[in-house]
Amino acid sequence: MTKRLLLYFLLFSLGVQAQKEIYESSRFDELSEDHQVLAIIPFITQLELEKNLSQEESKKLAEREGYAVQDALETYFSRRKKRKKFNVEFQNVKNTNALLKKKGVDYNNIDIYTAKELSQLLEVDGVISGSLDLNILLSKGVPTDFSLLDYFNGASNYGRIGIKISDGATGKLLWKYERQITKKTGKNTTELIDKMMKKASRKFPYDREKKRRKKKV
Repeated sequence: MTKRLLLYFLLFSLGVQAQKEIYESSRFDELSEDHQVLAIIPFITQLELEKNLSQEESKKLAEREGYAVQDALETYFSRRKKRKKFNVEFQNVKNTNALLKKKGVDYNNIDIYTAKELSQLLEVDGVISGSLDLNILLSKGVPTDFSLLDYFNGASNYGRIGIKISDGATGKLLWKYERQITKKTGKNTTELIDKMMKKASRKFPYDREKKRRKKKV
């Protein structure tokens, strides 16, 4: 294989790795017009680790990863909110988890509740939720060293993350963002969320600047 051909495949592979999918409902403005507070709930995690674990161990690790993303999102939104970047508030995750616990909702059964039901339980206008598919414990950090061959043999792929926002009154999906997790995405959960949300910031539906641009059009 020539160097030029190798470079071509590398660039193509990098392009595929960097692909992301952002969806926004055509009814977003209509359904979110009165939104004031959103809740971030733990992410549902599927782990496919190389080492053999008992079902109980795997469940505990998956739960830890799900809560780690919840915390990382709260940290990201809190920093941006201080700079008045959003036109909504975000419920404190400790309050969110405490309210869920009082209602008998925990990590093991949260997936059986609809976004509408969770919004009613939490008394918020919408819910930020999502999913993680991982073959590594992201909360513990990932290796930062990699070679060109890693992109071809899949050694740089750690899974996929999906973030979605649902309207509390109707349960309708308002916004969704999916991204592949690689060695270049971030070295841990906090960095992953920070990087991916910064890339999506111009299309984040509750961004004040985005709202202003829409009004000008």
